[in-house]
Amino acid sequence: MFRDEKIEAMSRDEMTGMQGGLLARQVKWAYENNRFYREKFDRAHLSPGDIKSAEDLHRISFTEKTDLRDNYPYALLSVPTWELARLHASSGTTGKPTPVFHTRKDLDNWGECMARNCSIAGVRKGDVSQISFKYTLFTGAFGHHLGAELIGSMVIPISSGQTEKQLMMMQDFKATVLHCTPSYAIVIAEKFAELGMKKDSLSLRLGIFGAEPMTEELRGEIESRLGITAIGDYGLTELGGPGVSIECPEKKGYHINEDFFLPEIIDPKTGSPLPTGEDGELVFTTLQKEAMPVLRYRTRDITCLEKGTCACGRTLIRHAPIKGRTDDMIIIGGVNFFPSQMESILLDFREVEPQYVINLVKKGRLDHICVDIERCQAFQPVDGGKELKSRMEARMKDIIGFRIEINIVEPMTFPRTEGKSKRIADKR
Repeated sequence: MFRDEKIEAMSRDEMTGMQGGLLARQVKWAYENNRFYREKFDRAHLSPGDIKSAEDLHRISFTEKTDLRDNYPYALLSVPTWELARLHASSGTTGKPTPVFHTRKDLDNWGECMARNCSIAGVRKGDVSQISFKYTLFTGAFGHHLGAELIGSMVIPISSGQTEKQLMMMQDFKATVLHCTPSYAIVIAEKFAELGMKKDSLSLRLGIFGAEPMTEELRGEIESRLGITAIGDYGLTELGGPGVSIECPEKKGYHINEDFFLPEIIDPKTGSPLPTGEDGELVFTTLQKEAMPVLRYRTRDITCLEKGTCACGRTLIRHAPIKGRTDDMIIIGGVNFFPSQMESILLDFREVEPQYVINLVKKGRLDHICVDIERCQAFQPVDGGKELKSRMEARMKDIIGFRIEINIVEPMTFPRTEGKSKRIADKR
């Protein structure tokens, strides 16, 4: 079911033409109303008229996370503060938040992006959407709330936490769609099992999960435990929050809202553009932002782009699931890998839970990895878990290329989180 078939099934030539017009307008707006971008263009001897299409984007230097930090709090605004309607923010590395601002028009556009995303995922008028993201400065809860309401789904804005109450509300008010992080969905599933509840006691049929990666293995865990279809969504606070892209039930990539966000894939080392289908760093340019337009923002997320018509009928360009981040990449002994690769391997073993911590430590002068992972309640090893540990370590070495120590720990060893899970502990 389409929310806006004209956009969602637009031909590639039509989309490219529309994006060219939107891009030229966005660049002109940023240049005329934002000192940061005006100075950037002037230093490069560029004028807004030089950027006519996506092919010209390479002439603009990248916008980095540090640019947002260095221009805190208001220097990246393109409108006066009295035209602002909303502030959201993510946590920053310096103790200061990374803010994003919305005008009334920005909020309307955000709502439309999220309504389209929820529709693509399978939310319909008459659904009951339980929003279990945190209602804080974080964008997630508010974005999903906006989108679900616009479609005509009743919203339960319960926020995260109070997991027993979450389940009570799901049962009593017959929630059909769950919105939260994938790690919190596992917490809900664990409480569901702990209370001895039956799947048919819930009306849930769909979950939309974001704010952190969801591997196929983790998706399988969620779907199996809660008896739902699990869909991933993607967004960044710097671009306005969720609403950038989402999976459809075909699960063949994330459909990008191309009339609002123009994607590129670059070589993360050289910054050079890469062709469709090749893995690299995802870069986005906003196309319709008023308060805080962002040109060529480096997401640090590694993926690839795919063109063509999806089995769902949409022609929106898709990106593959995020494979990792350039700044989350772990390098041990010259071998590069991402935590998501490790999760995929770990969750192939049914004896363990999707609750783990990757510890980076020093042994002598060398870097070493030890993964602590909880065993399932039902798995009661007679050998203290030695045989399972051996199999897991062998599998890790075969796939990643070097030995990674596995430590099987007791169930419920790690505190459960209501938001993003911290999976890496760097103790070097």
